[in-house]
Amino acid sequence: MADIGHVIELYSEFTRSGATYVPFPDPRSHRIALSDLAKPEIRKRLKLIWTDPLALDPSRVSASTTRAVAAQLADLAKSLEQSGHHAHHVAAFLTRSLFSMFAEDVELLPKGSFLKLLQDHETNPPALQGMLRALWMDMDQGGFSAALSAPVLRFNGKLFKEPTKDGYSLLLNTQQIAQLTRAAQANWLEVEPAIFGTLPERAPSPTERHALGAHYTPRAYVERLVLPTMVEPLRAGWANVQAAAVLLASEAAELTGKAAEEKMLEARAELKKFHHQLCTLRVLDPACGSGNFLYVTLEHLKRLEGEVINQLEAFGETQSTLGLEGETVTPATAGHRAERTRRGSRRAGLWIGYLQWHTRTRGNKAVAEPVVHDYGNIECRDAVLAWADTDLA
Repeated sequence: MADIGHVIELYSEFTRSGATYVPFPDPRSHRIALSDLAKPEIRKRLKLIWTDPLALDPSRVSASTTRAVAAQLADLAKSLEQSGHHAHHVAAFLTRSLFSMFAEDVELLPKGSFLKLLQDHETNPPALQGMLRALWMDMDQGGFSAALSAPVLRFNGKLFKEPTKDGYSLLLNTQQIAQLTRAAQANWLEVEPAIFGTLPERAPSPTERHALGAHYTPRAYVERLVLPTMVEPLRAGWANVQAAAVLLASEAAELTGKAAEEKMLEARAELKKFHHQLCTLRVLDPACGSGNFLYVTLEHLKRLEGEVINQLEAFGETQSTLGLEGETVTPATAGHRAERTRRGSRRAGLWIGYLQWHTRTRGNKAVAEPVVHDYGNIECRDAVLAWADTDLA
C-alpha cells in the first residue's frame, strides 16, 4: 500500500489461507518513508516483493536455519549420551548452551563472547566445563563475569539455577566442543524457538515420545490450527474495536476544548480495554510437545499488540504515557504437560520467542532485568483429568 510521495506500507499473509494481512516485517517497521529508499536493505526487500515474495516469508528463513542447527544438535546430543551423560542432563546442558548462543547474537551477552569462550578452550575440556559453570552462575545473578571478562545482565529464571547439581555443566571431549562451536556460529535470531522442545526427544523411546507428544510440528501446520481458533477471532474483535476508536476520534475532531479531550479519552479507553484483554489471555496447549503451538500463538499475539500500541500512539499517546509498562503480552501463556523433566526446554523456547520479537521491534536496550521470569506456566500435571474451573482458550 502506498501513500504517493509520502510512505509505503507493507502487509503480508504468507499462509495463503485468506487470513488477515498483517504489517510486515512487524508493526514497528512496516512503514517505509521515501528517505528509507536510500538504504540497500530496503531496496532489496522491495525488489523481492516483486521477484520472489516467498523469500521474505519469515517461517521459511527460520525453517532453513533451524533444520541445519537441529541436525548438528542431534549429532551432538547422541554423542553426549554415548559418552555416558544422562539424557535429561544432556537436554538441560544444551538448553543452557543454546540460550547463551541466542543471548550473544542479540547482544544480551557481549557480541560473540560465548563463541569466543568455546574457541578459547576448545583444547581444554575441563577448563571449559568450569568456565561454563561460572558463566551460567553469573547469568543467574548478574554482575561481572570472569568467564567473559565483562559484566552480564541478570537473567534469572530457573534455567541457570542449581549449579552444584550433576549435569549442570558437562565435561565434553574436543570433538563435542567443536560441534557446540559450530552450532554457536549459526544466526540464533532466526532459529525457530521450538527447537528447544525437541532437545529431549533423543532421550525416551519412540513409544514414550508418542505418548508425550514430544515432536516438532512445522510452523505451517501449527498456523493451520492457531490462526482460525485463536488469531482470527481476536483480529475480528480488534477490527471492531479499532473502527469504534477511529469513529470516536473523528467525532473528537469536530469538537473543541474539553469535549474533544473527553471524546479522545473514550477512543483511547477502547484501545486500552482491548490491550488488557490481550495481556490477560491464557492459552492452553495440553500436550506442549515442542512448545511450537504456544510460541506461534505468542508471536501472533505480540504482532497484534504492536498494532494496538501503534494505534494508541497515533491517538496521541507516547510510550512514556501509555501506562502499559506493567502490562504486556508475555510468555505467561499457559502450557501443560505430564513429564516433569522436560519443562525447562519448553520454558526456554517461549522466552527465546518472546525475546526474538522484543529485540526485533524494540532493540536489546529495552530489555529489563531480570531478563527471564519464572511464570510457572509450564505445569506438570494432566491437563484434562486435572482440569480446574478456569476458562482457558
